[in-house]
Amino acid sequence: MSRSEREGYNSRTPLIQGFHAAMAIHFFCFAILIHVAVAAGVQHSSIESVPELERAMYITVDGTPCVRLLNLSGEIGCANPGRVKVTAPIKQLENAGEHLDQPLALLLPSHEMEAVFNRILNEPGFAQQVAGLFIEYGIGSQIHASGFSPDKTFPQAEFAPYENKTYLWNPVGGGILQHSYNFPVFMLSQDSTAVLQEVAKLNKQQNFKYPVNMAEFDLVMQTTKLGTHTSESCLKEESCLPLGGYSVWSSLPPINVSSSLPKKPIIMAVAAMDSASFFRDKTPGADSPLSGMIALLAAVDALSHIDGMSEFTKQLVFLVVTGEAWGYLGSRRFLAELTSGADSVNGLSSALIDQVVEIGSVGKAMTEGVPTFFAHTQQESDSTQAIAKALERAAASFGSEVIKVERASTSNPGIPPSSLMSFLNKDPSTPGIVLEDFNTTFKNSFYHSHLDDSQNVNSSSITAAASLVSRTLYILANNGSGSNTILQSINVNESLVEELVGCLLSCKPGLSCRLVKELITPTQICANHYVGVMLGTPSSSPYPSSIDDTAQFIWNFLAERTSIPREDSYPCSQDCKNSGELCVGLRIDQKGECMLSTTRYVPAYSTRLAYESDSWKVISAQPNDTMGKFDPVWTESFWKTLEVRVYMQQNPFFDEIILLSGLAVTLGSFIAIFSTKAVFMKALKNA
Repeated sequence: MSRSEREGYNSRTPLIQGFHAAMAIHFFCFAILIHVAVAAGVQHSSIESVPELERAMYITVDGTPCVRLLNLSGEIGCANPGRVKVTAPIKQLENAGEHLDQPLALLLPSHEMEAVFNRILNEPGFAQQVAGLFIEYGIGSQIHASGFSPDKTFPQAEFAPYENKTYLWNPVGGGILQHSYNFPVFMLSQDSTAVLQEVAKLNKQQNFKYPVNMAEFDLVMQTTKLGTHTSESCLKEESCLPLGGYSVWSSLPPINVSSSLPKKPIIMAVAAMDSASFFRDKTPGADSPLSGMIALLAAVDALSHIDGMSEFTKQLVFLVVTGEAWGYLGSRRFLAELTSGADSVNGLSSALIDQVVEIGSVGKAMTEGVPTFFAHTQQESDSTQAIAKALERAAASFGSEVIKVERASTSNPGIPPSSLMSFLNKDPSTPGIVLEDFNTTFKNSFYHSHLDDSQNVNSSSITAAASLVSRTLYILANNGSGSNTILQSINVNESLVEELVGCLLSCKPGLSCRLVKELITPTQICANHYVGVMLGTPSSSPYPSSIDDTAQFIWNFLAERTSIPREDSYPCSQDCKNSGELCVGLRIDQKGECMLSTTRYVPAYSTRLAYESDSWKVISAQPNDTMGKFDPVWTESFWKTLEVRVYMQQNPFFDEIILLSGLAVTLGSFIAIFSTKAVFMKALKNA
């Protein structure tokens, strides 16, 4: 080595030594952090990024939440109490009366749900210790022998067209659905139930000592953030949207709106497509009311095979409404559209409605092997008697004891909760009946519950109801007469009923079934029958993105079944070129077919709301809107995310170590940088 090289090397030696010292400090501090991470249970060897670290630390819980709903007087449902996430240790609640000495995220079996919520409502001290609730997955018939209904004993009693508002239509109703809870509630999937049971077990074994398994709830509602606690205030601040969607009506045969011939009286067959539940996205509504809707669809299919329908004395119109579980939104809006002569009901008139037949809950009618149905009426009139006689004749046409139909008990105060209430409030003289599977009280012990699923109905009962309804409608459309030969030929396709049950009330196959996929492109597999919220401007020709899968399927099904067969039909990708034609069966990957049918969407939202200047506002009830005076005007809060995670929390001592280690790294880095800079400057001066 030459002299100049030795001098250069010597001049750099302090710099190199300073660099080595800085690196030593860094490696020392980093080693401390790694040691702490290992002690905390993080498997660092496989972690290469922050997202991977987060996944290693947290388990995302699968399930469905209870959300915040609002009305004109306040709130119901669930949400985080403030603007931040809620964290708490997870505990398996042994029984509803167990004492709590600290805020906890409670894991409880489904059959304890009502008892725990009633205790929360009645014991403020207990409620303060509930940071959140997890409801375990379970099958209704296995865990609720006596039934479970979170709705009231008389659901929506304020709309009843009679004075007795305390009648027990729903004797198992606990009413917990109608209260507000300032803590998150989460219904677990089957897999997440097993995970939460295990972590709760570990917490119990540890006696809730560190490390403890924690739940992190992120169910913050926008209405909570902005302090808008009524529908009127949240709509004004745009922190919520009104409940609603789209109803569907169709006529058989199609109505020629341009015809100069006198309009025929209308026989209106009605069913509902929506239900309610404590959990927004777990609303199957199998018996109440989807069994009736499926029966109506199957009846339409059976009637569509009859020839000479244009010769009927009266016009058959089928109406499937949504929003009925939340203030009869669909039926009330439909009648309001009739009154105003809106495009959505072009061809119809309220003055032409001659009789109303509503198909309610019909999935549990089997009594000793014989389906038995009950005709509920509000008043006696010749026209109402004619409906009852048509039902009796239709039942008799099947032979002895095949299908039974009886008049509901005269001890009832009137009709049960139903869409017919809207028609009667609009015109008390409207002749109508509600066909149900019960006489004096609901047979459905899971009314408006997440447990009212496909296992809660009998497809043979629904088939029998469809058979009875189809023949009854034929008789009524012929003014009480009609050919016995044709009547005997009207038969419901039992396989179609079973397929509809599988498509609309189950996840297997769910909306991926052949029947649905031949008509629409579904956005999800499991059909959910919560009404949802109104998206965009209410319209008689809404964008497909504003319509849920169930309504889209019903529209296409009815349009196809009620259409007039034609040899010159042609494919379509948008609107059809001829008047009265509809593009039916249009999917993302396949064109539809133009068919001549009178099938329409009708907006379904509160008659106390108006959409103006791209926003919603509450308006006064119209003088002729009797039900509007009692309308709660339901809305649903916005939210950013609905997520629950589980993680293990170490002793705060580890947090302190990590904090001190971080400070040490920062201080060490500062010293290293300062030292290196000083050495470097000195080396430059000596150079």
